[in-house]
Amino acid sequence: MATTSVNLDGTTTEYFDVECSEAVLMALLREIFEVNWRHVIFGPCIEGAVFEGRFAAQPAISLLDGYVTVQVVGSESWHFHLCIGPHSGSSRLPTPPELAKWRRCERAAFFRSLDRGGRAGSWGFRMWNGRGEQMLTVFFPNPWIDPARQRYVTLPDWSRLDLWMTLRERCAGVPAEPPPEQAEPPVTH
Repeated sequence: MATTSVNLDGTTTEYFDVECSEAVLMALLREIFEVNWRHVIFGPCIEGAVFEGRFAAQPAISLLDGYVTVQVVGSESWHFHLCIGPHSGSSRLPTPPELAKWRRCERAAFFRSLDRGGRAGSWGFRMWNGRGEQMLTVFFPNPWIDPARQRYVTLPDWSRLDLWMTLRERCAGVPAEPPPEQAEPPVTH
């Protein structure tokens, strides 16, 4: 079942919630970053700032004290951590329970963004911590964007939604939908 958020600019975002257990999130993040890393763009996406990262090589995922680390093995140029499970810190520096609750992913959802006319323009996955602060946004292939040129096209390729539909069905229990019979490009800017 979808929940809907009407945004200040008149656009709408539909959310399809995912269970926030460590096992479910770990499996989903492995699917996204170890299997489908070539096809996704990711980073924080908040009002006023969007980071659009991509990996140039296949990353590996590890888990320690509730934190998943996503990193290209042998490359220390950058990586990221997400708290997805129980987190206690170390014996020398234990994490207070309130802080552990704040850090841990409390909500995760697949999303679809709709323009003011109700036309879908982006598809993704998002995570929030215990205070509702965004942790990560992952953008999936878009039928309206040519992946090679990263430019909008006039005729959509609906097969580009296969990954989003498959993962949303598996993790949020929402069956795949057929493409619209008549589709107009979304208004994006």
